[in-house]
Amino acid sequence: MQHERNYDDARLAKSRLTRLDIDPSRVQMRWAMDFCAQSLRNIEIGHGGHMDGYQMPSGFYITVASEVMAVLAMASDLADLRSRLGKIIVAYSRAGSPVTTADLEVDGAMAAWLTRAVNPTLMQTLEGQPMLVHAGPFANIAIGQSSVIADRLASKLCDYLVTESGFASDIGYEKFWNIKCRCSGLTPDAVVLVATVRALKLHGGGPSVIAGRKPDPVYTSENLGLLEKGCANLLAHIDIIKRSGINPVVCLNSFHTDTPAEQALVKRMAESTGARFAVSNHWLQGGEGAIELAEAVSQACEDQSAFSLLSDLKEPISTRVETIVREVYGGEGVIYSESAKQKLAALEADPSTATLPVCMAKTQYSLSHDPKLLGRPKGWHLPVRDLLIYQGAGLVVPVAGDIKLMPGTASDAAYRRIDIDTVTGKVKGLF
Repeated sequence: MQHERNYDDARLAKSRLTRLDIDPSRVQMRWAMDFCAQSLRNIEIGHGGHMDGYQMPSGFYITVASEVMAVLAMASDLADLRSRLGKIIVAYSRAGSPVTTADLEVDGAMAAWLTRAVNPTLMQTLEGQPMLVHAGPFANIAIGQSSVIADRLASKLCDYLVTESGFASDIGYEKFWNIKCRCSGLTPDAVVLVATVRALKLHGGGPSVIAGRKPDPVYTSENLGLLEKGCANLLAHIDIIKRSGINPVVCLNSFHTDTPAEQALVKRMAESTGARFAVSNHWLQGGEGAIELAEAVSQACEDQSAFSLLSDLKEPISTRVETIVREVYGGEGVIYSESAKQKLAALEADPSTATLPVCMAKTQYSLSHDPKLLGRPKGWHLPVRDLLIYQGAGLVVPVAGDIKLMPGTASDAAYRRIDIDTVTGKVKGLF
């Protein structure tokens, strides 16, 4: 009986796939894993016989860039999560119709896997402050926010809720502002922009910083000229936050190599825009070292703000992308590849996708698409090479420049210095 039931199930599955008539060349959903593996970005699967599947191009994303992670971040509750999972477009038929996870009848199983994952993880800081950890970071390739569920829950339990938006105001805060706040209905009372003297020196023209290597002396000694030039980048980020109707608090995350003159320069530049300013020494003193910052944020929460979204979802997708490039990044416009143009036209012509929010994928190292354009670059155009549709998450994702959705290992990867002590069994080289 078991053999007969398995045979019937297989026959029904084959019949369903025949009915859906999936085009093997238009399978949209990729594999996901938490690993840096550039060789898996683009692969060919299905080699072998009939039982090994269809031979077709495929590839991997890092987990946080997957649509399932975006669904987890955007969902408002378990029912909403279940509904969004069923809308994920997996492929297209040969006739051009979308094939969803619901069509494949896998959405229920996906929801079952996530019934506990939908609940935020309660943790605490070293000083006992409660924290909710939920969803994936990386606003350069994903939405880059803590989940809507975590924020709604935390807002009911405390006087002040601090939520993070990864990768600066051009991508992290922009997505918080125009995607998450739109979806959740929550709006910020204050916004903190974190800066460091070292990063501003880099944007002022300092030498490249390579992880794991001793920093150049310019980053550990006073250089007011380089720092002042780099503050152009800070001013750009302040302007982005002000564009949303909020006056930011600039937090200088201090290093022991910062000089009083350098910190005073950053303060003067920040306050010249009307922003509040605070120095934080939490790395050294914990909560006590962040009192100045906490007081500035508390004061900022009492300010009257005029928070408003950047654009209307009734505007064409192309118009909204252009608005982000011009008013947030400071660019001149957008250049689409031929394939991106075709996808854009199809998305704008389809009522189910034309009004979805835009979730940009671009480098975190520059206001532009080019990691080498530091400071506050002018006169450039954003090249969009692809557009992804995350119908379950409710997002259109333009992919700009050379940004990769699966990171690779560095030429001098940290694992080269990791080993074990064969006597004690302790791992060394992690720090």
